Amino acid sequence: MIELLLPADVSSASTRAETVPDGALFPEEEALIAKSVAKRRNDFATARACARRAMAGLGLPPVAVLHGHRGRPLWPEGIVGTLTHCVGYRAAALARAADVLSLGIDAEPHAPLPTGVRELVALPAERERIGPPAPEGTGEIHWDRILFSAKESVFKTWYPVTGVELDFVQADLTFHRTDGPGSGHGSQGPTAAEGTFAARLLLTDPALPTTLHGRWRVEDDIVATAVLVRPDWRESKGM
Repeated sequence: MIELLLPADVSSASTRAETVPDGALFPEEEALIAKSVAKRRNDFATARACARRAMAGLGLPPVAVLHGHRGRPLWPEGIVGTLTHCVGYRAAALARAADVLSLGIDAEPHAPLPTGVRELVALPAERERIGPPAPEGTGEIHWDRILFSAKESVFKTWYPVTGVELDFVQADLTFHRTDGPGSGHGSQGPTAAEGTFAARLLLTDPALPTTLHGRWRVEDDIVATAVLVRPDWRESKGM
């Protein structure tokens, strides 16, 4: 699903598998998770298996993907990339730095946010725009979950360029649905729904535009979001 949100010069790979065969990790990667619980090991390994497939899509040999501060993936020189994992979905997206300045992807289960999380991650204006939480099991779109995922994609795009951590309330997001009629809150959600979003950054940095643009999609009980910034963003807009 993530490939539907990204342009052709970004190589992406995804999987629904929860595990990978033994031996799929490089020794350096194994060392990073030697003492981790099974879920952490599976998340780490499946995401890196996707990363290796995405590397192949760029004509690159497979290499270990280690991590830096707060788990940020460390990519080969000249490559930018991003990983995501949730129950039922893992993905990686990579591009050449000559083509893409930074990008972020995120996947989440399409379900309401846990109690209390909505108030922590959404600005008052955002809560007003997306409306009240949709009841689970009704087929409606869970805009609060899309908001959470989109902010994760924004932050994954922001941090590698600025080196500054961005808080959830430092980006103000507006969503647009593009897959046809019945796009307002409260409409019965189809099998798949998609659209775009704009994230106005309340903390700015000259290395990035003050508004980041992205895309979202809901399909098969998964929310996926993506943000991308081109090196020439001052002269052009969009993905």
